[in-house]
Amino acid sequence: MLKSRSAGLFLLFLMCATPLCAQLNDSQKLARDIFKELIEVNTTHSVGNTTAAAQGMATRLRNAGFGDSEMSVLGEEPRSGNLVVRLRGTGARKPLLLLAHLDVVEAKREDWSVDPFKFIEKDGYFYGRGTSDIKDGDAILITTLIRLKQEHFQPDRDLIVALTAGEESGGRNGVVWLLENHRDLIDAEYCVNTDSGFDRLNGKRWAAIVEAAEKRAVTFQLEATDPGGHSSIPRPDNPIYRVSEGLLRISKYSFPVQLNETTRTFFERASSLQSGQLAADMKSILLNPPDTGALTRLSADPPTNALLRTTCVATQMEAGHALNALPQAARAYVNCRIVPGSSIAEVLSTLQEVVNDQKIGLTVFLARKGETPPPSPLRPDLVDAVEKVTTEMWPGVPVIPRMETGATDGFPLRQAGIPTYGVSGVFFDVEDNRAHGSDERVRMEDFDQGVEFFYRLAKRLSSAP
Repeated sequence: MLKSRSAGLFLLFLMCATPLCAQLNDSQKLARDIFKELIEVNTTHSVGNTTAAAQGMATRLRNAGFGDSEMSVLGEEPRSGNLVVRLRGTGARKPLLLLAHLDVVEAKREDWSVDPFKFIEKDGYFYGRGTSDIKDGDAILITTLIRLKQEHFQPDRDLIVALTAGEESGGRNGVVWLLENHRDLIDAEYCVNTDSGFDRLNGKRWAAIVEAAEKRAVTFQLEATDPGGHSSIPRPDNPIYRVSEGLLRISKYSFPVQLNETTRTFFERASSLQSGQLAADMKSILLNPPDTGALTRLSADPPTNALLRTTCVATQMEAGHALNALPQAARAYVNCRIVPGSSIAEVLSTLQEVVNDQKIGLTVFLARKGETPPPSPLRPDLVDAVEKVTTEMWPGVPVIPRMETGATDGFPLRQAGIPTYGVSGVFFDVEDNRAHGSDERVRMEDFDQGVEFFYRLAKRLSSAP
């Protein structure tokens, strides 16, 4: 009996010596509970409801002591509600906006090994749609507000938390709608957007990322038409061939390198984390003029290439009307990600020169209104706060600014004159990015530590120096 009991205690010790059994504080337990609630509310555009998620978070905040005058659940459509809540400060400084979106991309059960709308703990990870994009951020922000309220913390500025709709669907029900109709609720000196991530590389924490710039997504349409005819009498002037040749010309073209403050600082700092040829190449492209050999080698890596220049890629094509008829029309869609400093008109003009075919119509098919905003300046107070908290929690992990090559709600905020910085506090595996894919997940340990990181960051950013 004693031997059996000792063996059991030894087994328990081995189990709890792992990070999975690390002691959680009350805030981390609360965050996990909130995270679970959010994951299990379907907030997809097709059948989901961000209003339900927003109302659930409002209830938690109300129970923690926030008054109705400090919170709003509002939106243009009944199923697309946003939550905006304010922790009032002394007013010594302008408000700070903390942002995350509630909506998620579609997820089919047959594509997943688990139910995407169930919060699953498995193998040291939390699984579920939105675990990395970005209901982890929603849960962290709500937990941070509740913790600060319970501590009776009074910031020197209002802390505004906005959990929004419409980010994944490209709709106007979230940040854009709030800016156009209720800007006073979210107006701030600057914004910290949790729609970002810190980088794990080869299993190790590599860098704490501050995203201070963002590319602009624009889709162009190529179209060629013809009277058509019977397929038994083919002619060389075929719209499918014509558009295909135009696409091939685009595929072989590389836009010129265009660096900005954010990307220059990224390559400068990232070079110190690399070695050999890669480190030398990152330094060489910062020269004036940049080393052409270094550019060629770095451009061969798709993620690095996306940081260097505007990119365009064919994403869809539609053509023909019958299997036995010559096509009367062919259309293709090219998605471009435009670096700050370049305009839609400039990219359109370049594509027209590259395609070099007047019989192909090339037009803007889908784009946000307005021009591409410049990068947000690298604020010393923000970068310093991120560096200090990072050093406290993960000594030796550097802070590196980076340009977002995808799309976030930071874009319309920058357009509106509110500088925005992507900072999450949660590490993700660079080699295993499952956002928008099947079996989306986040390490349990990284989420738990992200809860603590953002709490410390929020206090630093809202306390007098």
